[in-house]
Amino acid sequence: MSEIKNILLVGVGGQGTILASKILSTALVNAGYDVKMSEVHGMAQRGGSVTTQIRYGEKVYSPIIGKGEADVMVCFEKMEALRWIEYVKPTGKVVINDYEIPSAPILVGKMEYPQGIIEEMEGKISVSVFKAADIAKELGNSKTMNIVLLGALVKAMGLDHMDWDDIIRNNVKKGFEDLNLKAFHAGMAAI
Repeated sequence: MSEIKNILLVGVGGQGTILASKILSTALVNAGYDVKMSEVHGMAQRGGSVTTQIRYGEKVYSPIIGKGEADVMVCFEKMEALRWIEYVKPTGKVVINDYEIPSAPILVGKMEYPQGIIEEMEGKISVSVFKAADIAKELGNSKTMNIVLLGALVKAMGLDHMDWDDIIRNNVKKGFEDLNLKAFHAGMAAI
């Protein structure tokens, strides 16, 4: 593979964006790709934006994705999709978790949560929308939402041929391996 693929994961602190990125990066390295990953925490502990950028291919020199370069963007929260859309290439794909986490200005009443985010994006780019939080809750633990989204990303990128079960088992909290595997496969089925 000489072409470099660019994946952008965006969310809010505490959603497990970085864990999903680490699992994905591990799988890509195990498959023989050169992988570079960059993560930005920002004010993550205060509910702020968290982004991870993953680039993989035969040889990758930088972990940074420029504007208009992401092949796929996975949005763990709807408003983050709007914030980062300019990084997706015109032929790219966006996977959106139909989930809202109000920011501090929204919580204190200084602004309202933006409406029509998904509809605005659907007119511009290829968008897949689903409720990963609902899937995670049905499985018994809403904290697996990130792994549901990872499964959706894997399916959207056509990477489902890799040995994900072992990688997930080795990277999630002990005692929660089977639950996370169910979440991963449910995410793959949702796309």
